[in-house]
Parts: sequence; C-alpha cells; structure tokens
Amino acid sequence: MHKRSVSRRVNLTMKMEPSSAATSCREKRRNVSSTAHDTAKRLKSEQEGAVAPPLCPPRISVPLDRLQQPITLTELTELLHYAALGKTGGIQQPSWCRLHHQRKVKGVNVVVVEGLTQSHFYKHYLTLRRLRTNYSSRITFTPPSQNVASGIFSNEVPKSDDPSLSKTHMDNSQIPKAVKFHPVISKFGTRTRGLTAYLLSQEEMIQKNYPVKGMPGFEEFVCTDSVECATDSSPLYGLDCEMCLTEKGNELTRVSLVDSDGNCVLDDLVKPETRILNYLTMFSGVTAAMLRPVTTTLRDVQAKLRALLPRDAVLVGHSINSDLGALKLIHRHLIDTALLYRKEFGQKFKLKILAENILKRQIQTEEKKGHHPTEDAVAALELAQYFIKTGPRQVVEHHLEELWGYTIEEEIIELPAPTPSHRFADILQTLGRSVAFIGKRSDVALDLSHQQWHNSDKEVLASFRRRAECPFLSVLRLSSLSDHLKRCVPHREQQYQRVCANLRDMCVVFAGPFPAGFSEKEAKRLFRRCGPVRKIKLLNTSVRVHAEVEFELLEGATLALKTLNGLSLQGQSIKVQRPVYESMLDVDLTLDALAHDALDTSHLYAVKSKPSVTERINNSAMINGNTLDAKCPGAACVKTANGLHSAKGNDKRLQLETELSEETLTETFGHFGAVERILLPAKAGKHTRHAYIKFESPEVKHAALSSSDDPRTEDYVICPSLTPPHLRSWAALTTSTVDTEGEDEGSGHMHVSSQDQEIELVVGKLDRCLGKLFRSLPECTLSVVVLLGHDSADDPHPGLCFMEIKSGSR
Repeated sequence: MHKRSVSRRVNLTMKMEPSSAATSCREKRRNVSSTAHDTAKRLKSEQEGAVAPPLCPPRISVPLDRLQQPITLTELTELLHYAALGKTGGIQQPSWCRLHHQRKVKGVNVVVVEGLTQSHFYKHYLTLRRLRTNYSSRITFTPPSQNVASGIFSNEVPKSDDPSLSKTHMDNSQIPKAVKFHPVISKFGTRTRGLTAYLLSQEEMIQKNYPVKGMPGFEEFVCTDSVECATDSSPLYGLDCEMCLTEKGNELTRVSLVDSDGNCVLDDLVKPETRILNYLTMFSGVTAAMLRPVTTTLRDVQAKLRALLPRDAVLVGHSINSDLGALKLIHRHLIDTALLYRKEFGQKFKLKILAENILKRQIQTEEKKGHHPTEDAVAALELAQYFIKTGPRQVVEHHLEELWGYTIEEEIIELPAPTPSHRFADILQTLGRSVAFIGKRSDVALDLSHQQWHNSDKEVLASFRRRAECPFLSVLRLSSLSDHLKRCVPHREQQYQRVCANLRDMCVVFAGPFPAGFSEKEAKRLFRRCGPVRKIKLLNTSVRVHAEVEFELLEGATLALKTLNGLSLQGQSIKVQRPVYESMLDVDLTLDALAHDALDTSHLYAVKSKPSVTERINNSAMINGNTLDAKCPGAACVKTANGLHSAKGNDKRLQLETELSEETLTETFGHFGAVERILLPAKAGKHTRHAYIKFESPEVKHAALSSSDDPRTEDYVICPSLTPPHLRSWAALTTSTVDTEGEDEGSGHMHVSSQDQEIELVVGKLDRCLGKLFRSLPECTLSVVVLLGHDSADDPHPGLCFMEIKSGSR
C-alpha cells in the first residue's frame, strides 16, 4: 500500500497588508496612545521594584473518596500518559486523580520495589522514614499479573483520545520547512485540539503583563469567581472595551460581552471617575453627549461581569490584556486572538485584518464613527472558534498567502505508508524524549539500547545517578528486599502472617477486671464508645473476668486507653492496657509518627459517645490516681461517668446514639474553623457512630483537639487521625491473619528473631536508596514509587503507590 504525500516548495514572496493613508494615520495615533500607556505601566512596575510571585508548581491530588479504592497498573499508566503527553497530546486527566499544571512536568520516574507489601510498609513504618515523608500522595495498589516495567513501556496510548501521535510526527516531516517553523505551528503544533490547548498560561500572562492575582500593579483589581481548571467544554465569551483619555490615563467608557452564540449579554457605557481630557471618539465611538446621562461606574460593571460569567467561562478578546486593564479585572482563563494568529518577531495582526481575511467580514470601516465593541467582541469570539475547530495547521495552510504573504507550489511524491505505533515508549521516542529501564534483568518491552541490568539496588542507584542527563521516562527496579525475603525461613506466607499479627496487635487492648456476670454484649457496648469493635473475647480466670478487645481502627484502641482506663463499674475500677509483646515496644513511636503523617495533618477522628448531656455525671473518674477531666495528651477526653453500672436488660446508660451525619458534624465542628470534608464509614447507616473530619488547615484541627471543655463537643470523643486515609480501617491490613482463636496462646507473637533484624536492616538500606534517588531527580519530575505487593492465588496482598512531583523545596 502506498499513499500520496505532498512535498512543497515555498516561495517567500511577502505580500503587503492592504491599508489606506487615513487608516494608517488613525492606527498610528492609537498605537502612540497605547504605547504611552504601556510604557507608563512598565516604568511604574520598575520603580516599585516589581517581583513576580512564585509560579504554581505542578502537583498531584487524589480525592478523599477515591483514596479508599485501590488502583491497578492500567490506572497508573493513565497517570503516566497524562503526565508525559497532557491534553495537548490528546490525553485526558486520569479517572482517579488530578495532576495540576501538567505542562510544567519535566520528566517521569517510576521505581518498582519488589517484595514489599502495604502491610510491610506499616510494619516498618518508622524505618521507612524517607519514603513516608517525601511523598504527599499514597494509595493502595493492586498487584498485577504482568511485569510492571514492561506494562508501563508497552501500554498503548488510547487511540480514541489520541489520533496517533506518531502519525502526527510523520505528518510534521511532510510540512515544508518554512511552514513547519511557522510561528503558529511552532507554538501550537499541527493537531486539532480542544480550547484548553490555547489558553494563556500563567507564565505567558505574567510575561506579557496581563492582570494576574498577586502581581504588583494589580492589587486593586477585582477577581472573577473562576474554577481552577477550565475544560474543552467550557463556554467562550467574547469581550471588548473602549477607553477615553482622562487625568489618570486611559479609563473605561464602554464594555461589551457576548456569549458563545454571539448574543450580546452586556453593552454598557461607563462614566470614568476622573475628568475626561479626550473622548478618543475616532477610535471609541463614544461622545460627550453619550456619556452625559450615564451613571454606571466601573464597580457596577465589574459586579455585572462577575454575576454574568459562569465559573468555568473562558474570555476571548483581541489584545485582551488592554480590555482587562481598563476593567481592572482579573480572570483566570483567557484566549487572546492576537496571540493565536501569530506573526514573526512578536508582531500582531489587527482585528480588522483578521476579520476581513478569515471571517470575510468588514469591521471598523471608515463609514462608522469609531469602533463598536459588540462587533469587535463577536469578531474575536468567531476567530477563536474558527481556530479551535479548524486547527492550527489548516488555519496556516488556508490563509498562508493572504495573511502571512507566502505562496506554495505543490509537487507529488510517492512514499510508502508507515505503520504507526501507539506504544507509550515508542510515542515518547517519536517525540524525541528519552526512555530507560534500569534494574534486574527481566522481560521488558524496550529496545536493548535503553536497558541496563544490575544485580543490586546500590548498582541501580549508581547507574541512574551517573547519567549526564536524566531520561524523560525512567523505570527503576529494586529487588534486593525481594531476594532477601526469598532466602529467609519461614516461608513468605508465614512471614506475612506474622507481619499482619503485629499490625493487628496495635488495635488490641486488654481490659478488666469486670464485675461478675459481665457479658460480651455489655463489653461491646462499653468499648464501642471509642470506635467500631471488630471482635471481643472474654477471658475468664478462676476469680475475675477480663476481655481482649480488638478494634477496627487504631483510634479505637488509643481512645480506649485514654478514656476508659480507670473507669469505675459497680464500684470496681478497670484497667485498660495494650498487649505486652516484644513487637509492641515501639508502638507509641509508631502511633506518634502516624499522627504526624503528612496525609493526616488536618484530619480528626470523632465518636458519638452518649445520647444526651443529662446522663453525664460531673464527678470525674479516676485514672491511675488522676482525674479524667484533665486534658489528655493527643485526645480530647469526654468526662466519663464515675460509678457507672453494668448495662443489663433495658439499662440505657451505655447506649450509644446512632444518628451521626455530615450535617450534624459540620455544624458541631464548624465552630472551630472551616470543615473541608466529613468522611463517614463506607456503609454509613443508622448505626454510624464514628467519622473522620478533614479541616482546611492543621490549625483548625488543633483548635478542636484543645476544646475538651467546649459544651458543643461534650457528646463526642475525639483524637488525631491515625488510620491512613487510603485505608477503610486498620483491620484491612490484617485480613490475612490466621485466626488465633483456639490456638496456643501467643502463637502469633514470636519474639523478634535475627531474621527479623536482618529484614529491618535491608528495609533501612532500601529507604536510604529511595531517599538518595528522590534527591537526585530534577525539579518538576513526577516521582512514583510502587510497592508491588504479592499476587497470591489464595490471598493477594496489596501493595502501595506513592506519588510526588519533585520541587525545589524537597
């Protein structure tokens, strides 16, 4: 099969723009006025020592409700595709997370860690300090059946979203050289894309003196209520303004706004604040007689625009920075037709010329007295719509001669039809971006020249850091821990069960002695005051009754220790304590580190404790000789009833209120500051008693924690969040633990062996390796660390995915 390809010779005969002497004089005077205004603004900024505010770096975020669902390798590649190619490459945002400011991402680095599961991470949480502190996003990862590195490189870019990037590159090679490096093609490429591809970036707006929030000179400007990110379906609005010369300089006298259908939604005359020196009627069309009865002010117009514009609106104008300057308005999403239809060396076409040659419409004619802003706003809108719909290459080719003065002669050449590849690695290399795999030898779908095989993590790290230039996409495989675990005895599954048993112990407390006849049901009622209980086992000695209580959440066990230890039941004080195992000796350090985890800085855990204040007894219970109403470290303790009776039959003293909703929690805790989100259990219902509260800042969380005497929260027991947000419960880590009920006491709690100590050393080396690797990454690199987990046929053990974009502060 062959196809016809076009090779063109370009005759660089420039064609002069049509202009008359009168038009030239008018434009000259207008340019002089505009230049003087721009010069004055520039001098003012220089005199004030204007310094541009720091630009927003790229960042990644995962919605809270999506955090509790694991991701697969396919979903991970969605993120990698978008990070590397973005919307300009035809890729949509990942379905499970958001990557903000993707255009600023300079590279992608993925580290695949074999042998480490999610449970191992939390078992060695203190040792893996660099891994847990360098990354601000963490989500459960489902172990894949295929090779992860090969899957990343060979996964195909979606054809529906990307009509062949490799074909695009080949199409570029068929463009004549003079057209290939045309200013429009150089800026926007050749493919037809959505409107977001043509939005002005913050860097462009700052560089070209558009109004930007936080920039010197724009302190008095009003901001529209814009969303952070526009989409390709966001509505376009055309804007144009006319100005007059006053004692302050150029001020607004008329403004027009049209919607995406070209309908005028605003056309107002505006009375300047200061004395008018020149109405500039020749350009603005505004006369003294027109403005005499007008009372509309600049503030009135600003308020109207803020009310009319949807939050995701995109404003279109020709040199729209001048219009926004006159309006003293800041809008986040802009398209400037003067920068769409670009000329060489930063020159711009006049709106009149573009409308005449592209829209085949005459505007700003000599018969009219000045410009009509509605007519100009419609022209700018239609020019933008035409550019977006037609695409940059077709715009250039269709209007090359009449706008840019080039002529093209065609001759036909037969070329063989290429077979495009949609593989991720192939597309990146087609675009001139380097890829590399470094790690233990494996079957990776990548050219051998891009692979380096090493036997140790130390060699992998050294090989990566020796590179003169970091590859755009690099995948590193660290396997030292996996190799060590394979050599260890007992078997891997037994090791995993021991890890789960150690994690389970963090949710267990022993309590007693209880009054004679105390039942499991009564014990469950009591301990549910601190959180959902997974299991209770009564331990009957010859004299007294004790209980082993296993909570679903770390917070439950923590609150039980702080609020129930020392509680008096029928005149008998009970003691609540953690299990005493060797593996639990550092549990306080682990819990403290979890409480300060970057993922939980603004989260609070709350349990509805009692149905009403009337059931409270003001006498504080005694805990180890101290009163319970004193502030407990790390928790806000509810006053506990001293002398509480055993709950028998219809006794309601320990009954818990079951009505807990987002509305009641927001109303209660919103007094301390802004509440961003309420997280109720996955199966919230009439028995919902606990929730997580995410505040907008850590300061609000600390204010709530220190409010133990606040009457608004007296029916709640609260403490800092400990369970990571991506876990529904801590018990999710321990589901593989063999039920020890009926087995020998303590069979799941062996002492720390020499093998455990060796594993701890290997984990420490791995963490140091990951820390050095992260530090060596260039700025604005998307860094992903994947703990593979274990794909067992009987019981798969999930892994973890860490994500962060390297910034200068890290």
